[in-house]
Amino acid sequence: MPKIDLDTVPVKTGSIYPAPHDAEMAGRSSLRLGQAGGLTQFGANLVILQPGAKSSLRHWHVKEDEFVMITQGECTLIDDNGEALMQIGDCAAFPANDGNGHHFVNHTDSEARFMVVGTKAAEETAWYSDIDMKVTTTPTSYKFTRKDGSEL
Repeated sequence: MPKIDLDTVPVKTGSIYPAPHDAEMAGRSSLRLGQAGGLTQFGANLVILQPGAKSSLRHWHVKEDEFVMITQGECTLIDDNGEALMQIGDCAAFPANDGNGHHFVNHTDSEARFMVVGTKAAEETAWYSDIDMKVTTTPTSYKFTRKDGSEL
């Protein structure tokens, strides 16, 4: 089974973010292709953004690298350097612990898709650049707190 049948991969919608931030992910969905193929050392997800949707809140990872390649349409990368138009074939890389908060927004009238490949650290912390929030993850849980560790 090396070939993954995309028609059988569940579409993941919604968000793990706590309210009210979860509502900001309307129009975003993904296919967890690496998981569907049985991969355990890194993730490979196809992210689908409807017009007006964003990929996530701007964030950065302590332990996990991320690599993104646009596969359909176009979207805008927003990071600490500003905004950059991303079109089919364009790539972006976010090394672990570089502190560059990033996300992608679809400002067009058409669907956009991109592949995200990233490390799957057993435990991870991610920081959110524009709000007072961080997430700590384990293989079985997500814990959202303020950046100082206090409850939201």
